[in-house]
Amino acid sequence: MSPGNDKLAAILANKRKEAEAMEGKKAELRRQALQRDEFRGFRRCLDQPGVITVIAECKAASPTAGTIAGNYNPVAQAKLYEQGGAGAISVLTDREYFQGCLEDLLKVRREVKIPVLRKDFILTEAQVYESVASGADAFLLIVAALTDEELKRLYELGRTLQSDVLVEVHDLREMDRALEIQAEIIGINNRNLHSFEVSLKTTEELAPEIPADCLGISESGIRTKDDVRYIVEQGIHCFLIGETLMRDGDPAKALKQLRA
Repeated sequence: MSPGNDKLAAILANKRKEAEAMEGKKAELRRQALQRDEFRGFRRCLDQPGVITVIAECKAASPTAGTIAGNYNPVAQAKLYEQGGAGAISVLTDREYFQGCLEDLLKVRREVKIPVLRKDFILTEAQVYESVASGADAFLLIVAALTDEELKRLYELGRTLQSDVLVEVHDLREMDRALEIQAEIIGINNRNLHSFEVSLKTTEELAPEIPADCLGISESGIRTKDDVRYIVEQGIHCFLIGETLMRDGDPAKALKQLRA
């Protein structure tokens, strides 16, 4: 794939500029993060053997789908997800490509009782401190976006700060890297972040690699009860579902039906 067609590379180039611009705030963000002592237990709420659990995602847009929700209200959406039995809420905070912001996460965290995941492209320690200081109970680390050294350092920093960390992989090599840092929560992204093509076969291929003491999550492309059944057959009972629920006129009901 040529660099010009690599969607992840374009997103990361923009995100690195954003991350560099906030380095001056790092000391203050670190102070705020270290003061925090209340977390809702992201893994604890989702890791229920034999029970289907869902991280329901709030997002206004995506690079592939364009605008998903014209009247985007993350708090109202999150409350409906909670009513529908979501185990946790994921909030997109990237502005450039997903039309989100950190304020969305802050508002959602105040209004729901379940854990909240910060979904963004985390590349620096300052962003980790920012995530914790802003109330996220967990944050995302995308293996494809980080070097081995960055992945290990940011993961260990998050755990030191008492935050759960969702480590996202898409192929066997990335799975090996996640296992190398002893990740406790591994998300299998069925979407190739370089081409944005989606295949549930990715979960089928990678699910057997997840250790028994690790929480496995299937992400992207889950739209129907048949999709859920297929993933459960691979040994995964936790799902991250976004666009399907965002587009449904009754997301609470849709969530209950997917979990039934």
